[in-house]
Amino acid sequence: MDSGDVKEILQSVVIAGILAFLIITFVAQSFVVDGKSMVPNLHDGERLFVNKFIYRFREPQRGEVIVFTPQGAPNKKYIKRVIGLPGDTIHIKDGMTYVNGQPIEEDYIKEEMKGTFGPYQVPEDSLFVMGDNRNNSADSRFPGYVGYVPYDSISGLAFWVYWPITDMRIIDHMTYENI
Repeated sequence: MDSGDVKEILQSVVIAGILAFLIITFVAQSFVVDGKSMVPNLHDGERLFVNKFIYRFREPQRGEVIVFTPQGAPNKKYIKRVIGLPGDTIHIKDGMTYVNGQPIEEDYIKEEMKGTFGPYQVPEDSLFVMGDNRNNSADSRFPGYVGYVPYDSISGLAFWVYWPITDMRIIDHMTYENI
């Protein structure tokens, strides 16, 4: 191997490193689901990709699954479903979630939610999020730990489970038509 070959390999490694840095910083990033808060839709240990640039072009929507940094754990990333947008009023009672007084259809939830929460008014530039496994999820119902999710703490939109390979799939983002 001559010095020209070494130089070419070194240039290739540097370019690959720069491209990887740019992709991870601005385009997409891998995320590992940790815990059972999104069961039955996402499972502990699954690996997925997060679209990091989509929210530069549009606001998050109800029903989307996002990755964010919670207020009470600045060194962690959580994954939850968007339930409320800025200005929405969220009320949870009798096992049902209401957004602006309208019940939302949540057929992706495994069991009836326990407890009464709210009503909550979602602040400007923030979201109200909950895990799909409502009875086992630290989410916006717990203001001292997660609370509202400010836009600037959102990492991106979860869009594709790639591991385990036998469970590879596009993540289903629910839409709530009646709100």
